[in-house]
Amino acid sequence: MINIKENEKLSVMNHSCAHLMAQAVKHLYPEAKFWVGPVIEEGFYYDIDLGDISLNEEDLAKIEKEMKKIAKDGKRIYREEISREEALKRFRDDPYKVDLINRMSDDTIISCYTQGDFTDLCRGPHVESVKELKYFKLLKVSGAYWKNDAKNHMLQRIYGICFDTEEKLTNHLQELEEAKMRDHRKLGKDLGIFMTSDLVGKGLPIYLPNGYIIWEELENYIKGKEKKLGYKHVLTPPLGNVELYKTSGHWDHYKDNMFPKMEVEGEEFVLRPMNCPHHMMVYANAIHSYKDLPIRIGEVARDCRFEASGALKGIERVRTFCQNDAHIFVTPEQIEDQFKEVVNLILDVYKEMNITNYRFELSLRDPLDKVKYYPDDEMWNKAEDKLRQVLKDIGIEYVEKIGEAAFYGPKLDVQVKPAVGNEYTLSTCQLDFCLPKKFDLTYVDKDGSKKTPVVLHRAVFGSIDRFMAYYLEETKGALPFWLSPVQVDIIPVNNEYHLEYTNKIKELLLENDYRVNLDDREEKLGYRLRESVVNKNPIIVILGQKEVDNHNISYRTLGSEETITLSQEEFLDYLHNLKINHK
Repeated sequence: MINIKENEKLSVMNHSCAHLMAQAVKHLYPEAKFWVGPVIEEGFYYDIDLGDISLNEEDLAKIEKEMKKIAKDGKRIYREEISREEALKRFRDDPYKVDLINRMSDDTIISCYTQGDFTDLCRGPHVESVKELKYFKLLKVSGAYWKNDAKNHMLQRIYGICFDTEEKLTNHLQELEEAKMRDHRKLGKDLGIFMTSDLVGKGLPIYLPNGYIIWEELENYIKGKEKKLGYKHVLTPPLGNVELYKTSGHWDHYKDNMFPKMEVEGEEFVLRPMNCPHHMMVYANAIHSYKDLPIRIGEVARDCRFEASGALKGIERVRTFCQNDAHIFVTPEQIEDQFKEVVNLILDVYKEMNITNYRFELSLRDPLDKVKYYPDDEMWNKAEDKLRQVLKDIGIEYVEKIGEAAFYGPKLDVQVKPAVGNEYTLSTCQLDFCLPKKFDLTYVDKDGSKKTPVVLHRAVFGSIDRFMAYYLEETKGALPFWLSPVQVDIIPVNNEYHLEYTNKIKELLLENDYRVNLDDREEKLGYRLRESVVNKNPIIVILGQKEVDNHNISYRTLGSEETITLSQEEFLDYLHNLKINHK
């Protein structure tokens, strides 16, 4: 989708359209008062106080109609600079504008824009005439606290978007509809994958049976690949003593993202936001020789972070999640080979999962930020130079991002571009010279001296939760065979004549470890077929008299109306190939 804020022409048009909308609202609701109406990536919004009036979809249509009427009239838009006293006088009946004016610094240039019978406080710029605003759409209305403070009263926020051509607007609206169909929150509900409950808590999703099947398959998949590479998996507790995080440095650098500490029997505990400190303690539990390294410690671990309620989104952004986490303890000489192994693992997973739209970012510290980052210039310079050299040697193309590193070291982030929405980080690998020193970790080197290992922090899926959200949207919920909660949906044409054979086929598939559903409801065949498609089952088996007589199996694949008939042995071979090829 187009980022409106980054397109100068569209940004001006959308800012102007926010004023056009406000003018139309003022015509229809003369008592309306206005807070702010900024341009955002997806268009614009305006926060409005309408008293006891609550807007709905029909009201948005009325406002749009009035906007078109005003635009057709074609009034020019005039800018005017006024004094603070004049501004307070002109907007004396609008407490929201008065609040804005009173919070402006003394040297602020106060300007207004007027179009016909409507004047608004604004810095601008704007288009020359409302006649230029032809192709717009009001998208939705929601509640928004004044100044984003829950202690204040609720305003109504109207969202809209404006383009310079009808074609762009039409395409954008089609993309929005596509986004709605792909939204993992809708798919999660429709397919019975996860649920949320305010009684349980915001940002605390519950995975339903279908969702937990997907979860287990992903966990088994990534653990299987890790085991082949020599990872040893552990299980560590989802909380820890506050002293653990003070030792690691997370308490100083990450405390605001943690849940509040709990005091129990004189000890202070906190829900863990990451697994690094626990894995440092796993390493410290034994004496290590250089011959033991690399040591790869893996875990699919439950973590908790305090996310603002406004940032929560389905299972993509939550307050509790499971990281596909691992820490690789290496000698300095092993950094390049082990980093390369991690990158190759990421690329291998992406290839098998058919993820193609991604890029690499090298996240570095901001050397001017003396608060966020661990204060050791020599360590940072060494780590960043080493990582640049490794990436050069591997041949990975990347862009550098200043100020995006973890507090203890630089990292390589893999940014994916989902089918809808903005890109975000899915996989990461971090280079860390810091935490091993903080925990006094050592290994015995060839000469018998004690050396400090280097740690690679890596997460291939990132979190299983976020990966599920991403993959649901990429596939529109039509998951590959190996991940589908129901792999084979069996439908008998007529229960009276075909159910006995259908049950035999069901048992055959269950014995071969396939996930099967038998739809023997007393509904028409067409209805059951349509519902199986809606549920996005990859294989639909249809068993009628011909199949009973010949001991065959007829099936369709999702998205196809072609019916294929195979012997039972051939069908089992077909399913086996689907499973092992991850298709």
